[in-house]
Amino acid sequence: MKSVAEIIAGVSKGNFLLLAKAVSEVENKTEGAEIFLQSLAPKTVPIIGITGPPGAGKSTLINALIGHWINQAKKVAVLSVDPSSPFHQGAILGDRIRMKDWYLHPNVYIRSLAARGHLGGMNRAMLSLTTLMQSVGFDYILIETVGVGQSEVEVASLADTTLVVLVPEAGDEVQMMKSGLMEIANIFVVNKCDRPNAQTFVHHLKQMIVENTQADAPQVIETIATEKEGLLELAQAIEAHHQGMAIGENKKEMLLTKVMQLVVAQKMNQVDMAQVKTKLDLACREANFNIFKFAQQFY
Repeated sequence: MKSVAEIIAGVSKGNFLLLAKAVSEVENKTEGAEIFLQSLAPKTVPIIGITGPPGAGKSTLINALIGHWINQAKKVAVLSVDPSSPFHQGAILGDRIRMKDWYLHPNVYIRSLAARGHLGGMNRAMLSLTTLMQSVGFDYILIETVGVGQSEVEVASLADTTLVVLVPEAGDEVQMMKSGLMEIANIFVVNKCDRPNAQTFVHHLKQMIVENTQADAPQVIETIATEKEGLLELAQAIEAHHQGMAIGENKKEMLLTKVMQLVVAQKMNQVDMAQVKTKLDLACREANFNIFKFAQQFY
C-alpha cells in the first residue's frame, strides 16, 4: 500500500486515485492494511452521519451541504452506503448518480460502498474508512446510510453528529421508529418543507422530542434542499454540535464504543468459522444441546 504522505499529497492536488486504491484495500482487508491503519494520524474532523427513511431527500441534502462547504473552500469526503447487488455484492452506485455535480470536483471525494448484507445500514469497514478520511486532509466527512429504517442506528456510534432526515408525510413512520430516532438523532432535519402540512408535522415532531427526551434535546431544522433553503442554519447547527461534542463526555463514550468494535472484530477474525460449523453439525444432534456451553470453547 502507498504511504499516508503520498495519499495526502494526492488529495491536496485533487487527485484521489491513491486514496481510492487505499479505500479498496482497507475494505477488502488486503495484506498490509492493518499496518497501514495503525500508521494513520487522524485530525479532529467532523464525521456527520445522515440517516432516515428512503425518499426523505438524504442525497439531495448532502448535495446541498457539499455546495455550502465548497463555497467556503473546504474539502469534503462522502461515504455513501448503497444497497448491495444480489449478484456481485457490489454497490448499486445510486448516490454517485444523484451527486453527479460533485463527482469530478477536486475538493470532493465520493465513494459508494456496498452494505453487503451488513445489518445496521452501514459497511463493515466504515470505522476504518472514516479514520482514513480524517487523516488525509478533508474538512468534513459525511456518511449516508442505506435508509432501511430503525436498524440503521449503528451510524450513531461512528458519527460525531447524526442527522435524521424526515419529510412532512413521515408521521406514521416516525411513530413506528420514534424510540430509535430519539436515541440517535442530534439534529432532526425536516426536508421538503414546502409541502402541505409541513408546519403541522414540525410541531408534532417537536412535541415528541419534548415527551421523549430528558436532556440535550435535538434541534429541528427545516429545509428545502432542492432550493438550498435552511442550509446555513443546518451548517451552523452541525458546527455547534461538533464543538460541544469535542469537549463533552459523549466523545469518550463514542471512542470506547469504537475501541470495542475493533476488539470484537479482531476476536472474530481469530475464530475459524469452518471449524465452528463442523463442530456444531455434530453437537446440535445431541439431546439437550446447550448453545452457551458449546460457544464457550471458542472464547
